[in-house]
Amino acid sequence: MNVNLYGTQGKWIMVDLGMTFSGNEYPGVELVFADLDFIEERRKDLLGIVLTHAHEDHIGAVPYFAGDLGVPLYATPFTADLVARKLEEAGLLGQVELNIIEEDHGTLELGPFTITYLPLAHSIAEGNALLIDTPHGRIFHTGDWKLDEEPIIGEPTTEEELRAIGEEGVLALVCDSTNVFNPNSSGSEGAVHRALMEEVARHSGKRVVVTTFASNVARLQTLGEVARETGRQICVAGRSLDRIIEVAQDNGYLQDFPTPVDFDTAMGLPRGEVLILATGGQGEPRAALARMAENNHPIELTSGDVVLFSSRQIPGNEIAIGRIQNQLAARGIAMVTDRQALIHVSGHPGRPELEALYDWLRPEVLVPVHGEIRHMAEQARVGKAAGIPAQVVQKNGDLVRLAPGKPGKIAEVRAGRLVLDGDIIAPADGEAITMRRRIAGEGVLVVVLARGAEPVIEAVGLPLDEDLPEFLAEASQDVLNAIKRLKGRDARDEAAIREAARLAARRAAQRWSGKRPQVRVVMPGAAA
Repeated sequence: MNVNLYGTQGKWIMVDLGMTFSGNEYPGVELVFADLDFIEERRKDLLGIVLTHAHEDHIGAVPYFAGDLGVPLYATPFTADLVARKLEEAGLLGQVELNIIEEDHGTLELGPFTITYLPLAHSIAEGNALLIDTPHGRIFHTGDWKLDEEPIIGEPTTEEELRAIGEEGVLALVCDSTNVFNPNSSGSEGAVHRALMEEVARHSGKRVVVTTFASNVARLQTLGEVARETGRQICVAGRSLDRIIEVAQDNGYLQDFPTPVDFDTAMGLPRGEVLILATGGQGEPRAALARMAENNHPIELTSGDVVLFSSRQIPGNEIAIGRIQNQLAARGIAMVTDRQALIHVSGHPGRPELEALYDWLRPEVLVPVHGEIRHMAEQARVGKAAGIPAQVVQKNGDLVRLAPGKPGKIAEVRAGRLVLDGDIIAPADGEAITMRRRIAGEGVLVVVLARGAEPVIEAVGLPLDEDLPEFLAEASQDVLNAIKRLKGRDARDEAAIREAARLAARRAAQRWSGKRPQVRVVMPGAAA
């Protein structure tokens, strides 16, 4: 959920406005955003949102916040097209100003900032670094990047051009840290092209499925060429793939991509004459590959078929991916991952690429971004060893001075998380999520106290299936006894009665199950 702010002379620009997907820590939530409280308080001084590329962790929050921020968006054509579709789905198209910047060294001026787009290779079309000129020096903001001599799609800024920028002077390099622990370069899309060609050709006569990141237009270009050269028809399974192919073609990419056949046609072809592109390589339960693994998709796989995972495992997805791979293996379907063949390369720089960029740009300050704290701290060490004079390892919410004066942290501002909970954007640490987490872990009891009647208890989520009737009877008696023990004013006080009933029910649950459930006491006819 990348959101970066640069400020000078009282004015601000935002670079990227992304989101992340939720995990188990936020039950019932799919999307997580950065809390923009700091810049929302200064929105009159925010000049615009500049987008580096179209991955969801860089643009995914745009439809949720751009309207309220009320500032223009800037992006190159491919990214702008995907953003426009998001705005249209949110009913905001026409309400948010979206400006298209020429993809090759396009420039814009926003107050004291002059921003130049510099194309760099990445695992999506039109990945860009930003060269940000300010009155105090130039910032080179890499975005997500790598070095690739055979990028397949696009023409990245050359070494000579980057060296020239370094000769003119770079105050600070704000740099991707994601792959800093990789001692090797990330590898080339051209090498993946050759490996996929060999791998698909090796499975002659077999139905082959390839799963990859939908946004990797270069990989889609490769797979189109692989299909053509191995005599296979292309079949596309997954709405995100359909969307990316459409947007790419609308913006001049994938012009010679084969016309896909539909599912029925694909299933009617001889097994060795179809190549299926499928979403779901990260184990997403509703994606095409998961449904194929469950034998619940129009594309049917059987023993002897092959699935190529032309993608890496995103940390946190290992269990979900393993589940699908186990389902496929149980049905005799062969699998090939990037561990067996060079059918995927990362879109982020390994250590040799970082060191090359340091040498070309020679920045005065290195500010590692992207990745976790351990990645950023490691890049700071690599940069220091490479001779960069100053390094600033920051965390979310740190306000960092780059110039004038000594670079470093000067303040810490609010930088929490927000979640999309149903249709509501709410604090990630709010009462609703906290309570849901407790209920998920401990269960819930509802105690109903009606005048003149025995307490009635409902239990949800306690591990007492066989013993439930006995537990409910004992808990009800405990509640009744606790209420009877109240004396004087407490015996007539609704709050005291509720608390006595709550504690008695919870103690009974803990005694029977070891759980400490949330308890709600309902008194019909009593004041809420």
